[in-house]
Amino acid sequence: MTTAPLQAETTAAYRQRLMDYLGQQEPLEVLGQTADVLAGIVRDHGGKRLQVRPIEGKWTPCEVLGHFCDCEWVYGYRARLILCEENPTILGMDQDLWVAGQHYNERDPRELAEQFRHLRTHNLRFWQGLRPQDLARAGQHSERGPESLGLLRNLLGGHDLLHLDQLKRLLMAIV
Repeated sequence: MTTAPLQAETTAAYRQRLMDYLGQQEPLEVLGQTADVLAGIVRDHGGKRLQVRPIEGKWTPCEVLGHFCDCEWVYGYRARLILCEENPTILGMDQDLWVAGQHYNERDPRELAEQFRHLRTHNLRFWQGLRPQDLARAGQHSERGPESLGLLRNLLGGHDLLHLDQLKRLLMAIV
């Protein structure tokens, strides 16, 4: 028995979950607001509070900030790969290994928020400069199959909103 149908179902569910978070919102507007939202979270909550693990086995708020940084690197690379090469292979990542391997919970949350702001500013210029024909260009994700730049942009907007919601829930769980 092959796992391809299961993987396709999982891929569709993952994409749909992110698209549900995005809803009718304009992805570029979401992408343009996230750095300010993260900076506000860091400003409003003490650094040590962001390093508390309120739910065993789940990320801390600080680790979520690190994940935002990782994704900005990864999505930025993937987007440029799709724009500049013909139907490139896009490698997946094990987000838990990335977060653990970079010891994000030992980092200053303010530093992570600032790092994200710089990366997002750079990538937002890229996204804003794409033409409609660019958004149709696609690559082959190693786990999820074909993804166009237009889809990738929308998924990234939904991804931002999903993890902002995660941050809010984690902070509410910290006593």
